[in-house]
Formats: sequence, C-alpha cells, structure tokens
Amino acid sequence: EVQLVESGGGLVQSGGSLRLSCAASGFRFGAYTIGWFRQAPGKEREGVSCITNSNGRLLYADSVKVRFTMSADNAKNTVFLQMNSLKPEDSAVYYCAAVQIIGLLRFCPQKNEYHYWGQGTQVTVSS
Repeated sequence: EVQLVESGGGLVQSGGSLRLSCAASGFRFGAYTIGWFRQAPGKEREGVSCITNSNGRLLYADSVKVRFTMSADNAKNTVFLQMNSLKPEDSAVYYCAAVQIIGLLRFCPQKNEYHYWGQGTQVTVSS
C-alpha cells in the first residue's frame, strides 16, 4: 500500500521556521519525483517545490526560493521542507505528492500529474 505521511506543521510567528517531513512507503522511492504543494482556504493548490530522487534535482516556486529548502533522505524514504522566514501568506495545508518520474526536469510536474498524495499538515503563520 502506498502511503505518504506529512508531519511537522504547526503555529509559528512571522519570521519563524518550521520543518515539514513526508515519509513515503509502498513504492520505489528512488524512481519517483516528490513534490510539496500547499493550499490556503479559498485558493488553488499550488506547487512549492519538488525533488527528483534519482538525480537530486531540486526546483522551487519563485515565492519560496531562498526561504524554503527541500531535501531527501533516500535511505529513510523521507523528504523534508525546511521553511524559514515564514510569512502569514505561507499559511496553508501543505501536502506532499509522488509521481514516477526520473528525468532531469526543467519544471516541477503539475499537480494533476502526481499519482499519490498525503493527507496534509497545517501550517499557520501569525503576524
């Protein structure tokens, strides 16, 4: 059974940091691209970052570049999203998702391309 389980969300003040984790199981982790998405109330789900585990290629949305860092621990089938200098507009439910892609991507896959999704973790940034 494929599972993606996010954790690490919470309430933080503006300027603070959080580290999200996404633990994956049930598929060959190294053959997948993992993405982070977020969805705020009343808004579309938007891509934040992605990593292609076969080659380590990282891509970020412009809105989070410099502030967010994605990484992967292939031995533990886990990806992380380190979020620094958080802003109230970063508040959202954060999801991780997986798609079987191993190429050298120029752009993160679109949300409708992903095969598997986690249940999400809430991030709230107070001003």
